[in-house]
Amino acid sequence: MQSEFCFIRKSIVMRFHSPQNLKTIADFIDAKFIGSEDFEVLGTNEIHRVQPGDIVFVNHPKYYDKALNSAATIILIDKEVECPAGKALLVSEDPFRDFNKINTHFTRIYNFTEELHDVEIGEGTRIHHSAMIGNNVKIGSNTQIFPNVVIGDRTEIGDNVIIQSGTVLGGDAFYYRKLNGNFDRLISVGNVIIENNVEIGNNCTIDRGVTDSTVIGEGSVLDNLIQIGHDTIIGKRCLIASQVGIAGCCILEDEVTVWGQAGIASGVKLEKGTVLLAQVGVNRDLTKGTYFGPIAEDFRAYLKKEVKVRNLK
Repeated sequence: MQSEFCFIRKSIVMRFHSPQNLKTIADFIDAKFIGSEDFEVLGTNEIHRVQPGDIVFVNHPKYYDKALNSAATIILIDKEVECPAGKALLVSEDPFRDFNKINTHFTRIYNFTEELHDVEIGEGTRIHHSAMIGNNVKIGSNTQIFPNVVIGDRTEIGDNVIIQSGTVLGGDAFYYRKLNGNFDRLISVGNVIIENNVEIGNNCTIDRGVTDSTVIGEGSVLDNLIQIGHDTIIGKRCLIASQVGIAGCCILEDEVTVWGQAGIASGVKLEKGTVLLAQVGVNRDLTKGTYFGPIAEDFRAYLKKEVKVRNLK
């Protein structure tokens, strides 16, 4: 049965303020271009979220086909290859570096170094004086922000939201490459969206998207000490218990329940209504069901296996 889950993006974060063209971008990063010089460029995006008009980068032959056949229409690549019909190439000696260069040119990174603000706050919202709020933040009505909460640039928070003490919304994405023996960061210029009627516990960390949004869906409830990685989408009315770790680019459909200390690997999708019991490890997409074990198994199958193992003794 096909899933009914559908995420409709509320804001297209890494879209340029005005359309650019291929030659302008190529000149800016000193890259060769393949395609018409006036080919329209609307923004950038990470491979999991690309759409027409986006630049996506690829710097390893293993991923060439995925990038070239994605919805992105401009591919920033480290080798000249055959260009698919209707698309354009930017050929760069270092696509990772130049993706950063483009993103930080069109989106200014402040990281609380300048208090420019431009914050919208709805009626009836209460924010403790110790909370730290970044720039271009939107907070809805009747929302409560507890002490020592940090809200990063471009974060959007809905109505009737509760965010308890010590939580950080919009920290940097955990996205690196190894370069000359060191770790080189992919700079994240996305944001976090918290929809209406969400409750977030103490000391949670929700990273902003690389070029898009990390989303917590309407009516979802998060316990304390939860980590959610960049560009992950949590659906509506999900329940997530303490010490859960969810990596980047995951999708949890509506009404998913995740119990304590479960861990979910990058890029995993959980179908609507799925339940993960405590300390489950998830390394693949899961259909609706209840799962347990270090490598997620159907709960009943796991119990039967345990009974058989014990009977061998």
